[in-house]
Amino acid sequence: MELKKILSGIENLKSKGNLDIDIEKIECNSKNVVPNSLFVAIKGYDFDGHEYVDEAIKNGAIAVMLDMSADFKKIKIPNEVTVIITDDTRKALAKVSCNFFGNPSKYFKLIGVTGTKGKTTTTYMIKSILEKAGYKVGLIGTIANYIGDDCLGFSDRTTPESLELQELFYKMAKAKVDYVVMEVSSQSLKLSRVDGCYFDYSIFTNLYKDHISLKEHTDMNEYFESKLKLFAMSPVGFVNNDDFKSAKIIKASPNCSIKTYAVDNKADLIAKDITITNVSVDFKVKIGVKNERIKVNIPGRYSVYNALAAISLATYLGIDTEKIKEGLENIVVPGRNELIPNKEDLAIMIDYAHTAESLENILQATKTYTPGKVICVFGCGGDRDKEKRPRMGEVSGKLADYTIITTDNPRTEDPETIIKEIESGIIKTKGKYEIIVDRKKAIEKAIKIMNKRDIVILAGKGHEIYQEINGTKNPFDERIIVKEILGEKK
Repeated sequence: MELKKILSGIENLKSKGNLDIDIEKIECNSKNVVPNSLFVAIKGYDFDGHEYVDEAIKNGAIAVMLDMSADFKKIKIPNEVTVIITDDTRKALAKVSCNFFGNPSKYFKLIGVTGTKGKTTTTYMIKSILEKAGYKVGLIGTIANYIGDDCLGFSDRTTPESLELQELFYKMAKAKVDYVVMEVSSQSLKLSRVDGCYFDYSIFTNLYKDHISLKEHTDMNEYFESKLKLFAMSPVGFVNNDDFKSAKIIKASPNCSIKTYAVDNKADLIAKDITITNVSVDFKVKIGVKNERIKVNIPGRYSVYNALAAISLATYLGIDTEKIKEGLENIVVPGRNELIPNKEDLAIMIDYAHTAESLENILQATKTYTPGKVICVFGCGGDRDKEKRPRMGEVSGKLADYTIITTDNPRTEDPETIIKEIESGIIKTKGKYEIIVDRKKAIEKAIKIMNKRDIVILAGKGHEIYQEINGTKNPFDERIIVKEILGEKK
């Protein structure tokens, strides 16, 4: 595609060199540049793409896009290479990616789901319902990306960078999907990853304290304002009216027609007569003029909210009630309330709970149906919100019968420092606990002390199959580890 066509619609653009050249690839990682590429230099938290312009040109870039804030004295570019300068290369990357792939989100209905908790489960529920109704569906999110049952690859982040996202959309449009449902993180909204996407529907699940750090959001207000952007991009939205921010979303989104769902407050769709067991939840909702009984095989009150979000959208789309029920009843979401099958018939559950609120939810839910002890194994991620660490310790100390504090993804932080911060919260509760830094040994100890009346909750990592330490993602699949441990016991 001609460079000048790729640059169409970018404001405040300055250029030097030939814009009639043909670009075969766009890249923001210099290592992946091939001949006839456009390299877009992005300033990240850990790396500055402007420092890798030389490498990109050596690898074949014939055009480079630079941010106006770059230190141009340090950047040497040959005369034959076209230079483009913009006031925001992140925004520009989104725009050129849309142009290069032909604005693919125009060719299907795009559903965006945002919120602190419940995004993954809600997207899986929506996908399941739509497929039961006969539609071809794409999914983009924290666990993996799919077209129908075909996995396009596991995810490094909740919402891909704009270049990867538009390429995924292109593949989905080419496969003639009817709908794409995707998790939209606050970071993706803040960092312009979803700029240029044609959202048809947006969903807000909830807002809790999370993702407040130097590399994420400065405070809760910025965190919320980032999520709010999704509703400015969508003509129709669905909002959890039990969340304390729901009224503000509705007020701040005059151009978005918003429907509400709730359990406790007034809403367009309300769940009543809720029953929670150790394997499911069921509840009543009024769809049209009839009260319907809905069953979801994921226990916990939060499953009711996720299901309500999916039902709200499905009923708006006119999907048959029986298809909605079928789509929800047998839903399975990796790493969310996931019981690990084993020959010893032990209740060992993996859950992605990585905030105080989500940990509280899973522990409260399991306590209601577990005849024995609830044993919780968890840690906290490094380079992330430090304030949640003592809060999570306090939650586990109060609710779990026994806690083993261990390592999550320490990233560049010292695992023992993180654990001490968690410990400062659990000490307040006088709850029983111990510290085992090695996560595999912590899991092994939890299984060793449990019996068939107990449940072990492995919280925090969920679907992840790695442990990130000092920039390296080491293989760490808790399903495999549990089976290895049980095999050793035999």
